[in-house]
Amino acid sequence: MPKPLILIALGGNALIQKGQAGTAEEQFANLKLPMRQIARLSRDYRIVITHGNGPQAGNLLLQQESCRDVPNMPLEIIVAMTQGQIGYMIESTLDRALMEIGVTTEQLFVSLISYVVVDARDPAFQKPTKPIGPFYSEEQAKTLPYPMIKTDKGYRRVVASPRPLAIVEHREIKRLIEMGFIVICCGGGGIPVIRKERKFRGVDAVIDKDLASAVLANEINADAFLIASDVPGVSIHRGTAQQQLLRHVTRADLDARLSEGHFPAGSMGPKVQAILQFQQATGKRGIICHIEDIERAVAGEAGTEVV
Repeated sequence: MPKPLILIALGGNALIQKGQAGTAEEQFANLKLPMRQIARLSRDYRIVITHGNGPQAGNLLLQQESCRDVPNMPLEIIVAMTQGQIGYMIESTLDRALMEIGVTTEQLFVSLISYVVVDARDPAFQKPTKPIGPFYSEEQAKTLPYPMIKTDKGYRRVVASPRPLAIVEHREIKRLIEMGFIVICCGGGGIPVIRKERKFRGVDAVIDKDLASAVLANEINADAFLIASDVPGVSIHRGTAQQQLLRHVTRADLDARLSEGHFPAGSMGPKVQAILQFQQATGKRGIICHIEDIERAVAGEAGTEVV
C-alpha cells in the first residue's frame, strides 16, 4: 500500500516573521525548522507542499511602485514570480534537510507553476478583501493610495480574492506524486485564471492559498490537510482573558464558531473555511497548527484538529 498522502500549506507570514524585514537570509533561516520536519515526515508520508505569498507579493508590489523606469507587472505575474522565488527557497532548504537525515538520492521534489480557475463573475472582483503585503499603523494606512483593511496585526493592502474552483494542473500533480515526488505547488494560492472560450486568461487578483489548498487536497485525494501558520491553532475569544485554544473540535462546532465571528476574515477565517471545506468533502483529517509543531500536529499532539 502507498504511504498516506498529506498536503501541508505553509503561510507566507510564517516565512517572514513579525518584526523582520523579509531578507532572503531571514526567509531561508525561517524555513529550516519546517523543512526539517517535512523531511522526517517524508519517511512515512507522501507530501505535497503549498505556500502563501502575502508579504513577498506585497514587497514586489512596493518595489515596482517605487520605480517608474520599469513597467509595472499585474498581480498574476507577481504571483508567478513569488511561486518561483519561494519554490526555490523551499527546494534548496528541503534538499539540505533531507541530506541531514541521510536521504540523498531516493527522495525527489519539484516546484510546479500552478494555475487556479476562478469565475469571472465572482463578486469578489467588486469587493477586494484579500490582505497582502506588510502591516501598517492606522496613521500610515491613511497615507496610502490603495484600499486597506484592519487585521489583528495592523492594516494591510487588500486586493480581489475570488473563490478557487479547480487547480488546472491537478492531474500532473497526481502523476508526480505517484512517481514519488514531493510536489511544491499552488504558491500564493495559484495564478488566477478564467476560462475564455477554450483557453485560460490571467486576471488581476490573489487567491487565498488555504482555500486553493483545500480544493487541491480534495482533487488529489489527500488523507490529511494541514495548515501551518504563526499561531498554535484555532482560538476563540482571541485577545481576551477568555481566549481558548481548540484542540479537538467537531465540524459543526467549528462552523458555529465561524458564524459567531470568532475568526477574522483577514487571518484565521479563511484557514477555518478551508479546513471545513476539506473535511466536509472528504471526512478526513483537517489540522491547523504552528509552523514549529508540524510533526507533533500530524502525530495528534498539537494544533487544532477537526474530528
